[in-house]
Amino acid sequence: MPDAKPDTSGVVLPPPFIYAGGFALGYVLHQLYPIVLFGTAAAGARRLVGWGLVAVWVALSGSAVFLFRRAGTSPIPIKPTTALVVHGPYRFTRNPMYIGLAALYVGITLLVNTLWPLGFLPVVLVVVQRRVIAREEAYLKRTFGEDYRAYKARVRRWL
Repeated sequence: MPDAKPDTSGVVLPPPFIYAGGFALGYVLHQLYPIVLFGTAAAGARRLVGWGLVAVWVALSGSAVFLFRRAGTSPIPIKPTTALVVHGPYRFTRNPMYIGLAALYVGITLLVNTLWPLGFLPVVLVVVQRRVIAREEAYLKRTFGEDYRAYKARVRRWL
């Protein structure tokens, strides 16, 4: 008799791959039809904001992973969740890692100074919302019941 599969959210593709795919499509279009965001006069400010957004990603993702590890659960959505994390950035948003990935996406877009990836960001966010977050939220509701419902009622999905 085959082993039973562990209970998971049903997320098939890890979210970083979704963000990377959208960015890659935009970058390929930039190679074919370059459209820069800002001229050379704004290079310093563009780089400063770009690196600032990369730092936001490091802070949000790093703290989220630390909190998941401390709680004894995996931050990877294709693995089972054994604890509900509600501290750190999770006090303000239910999705700090996805906000961090969006910050990274925009930050890298600014650093490479191309418009095309920004055109794919809304598509990426819709795919993440429908294919990842919706599945994760249904799973957390099944797994943690009233604790998750109470958390969801007091903390916004994004910001």
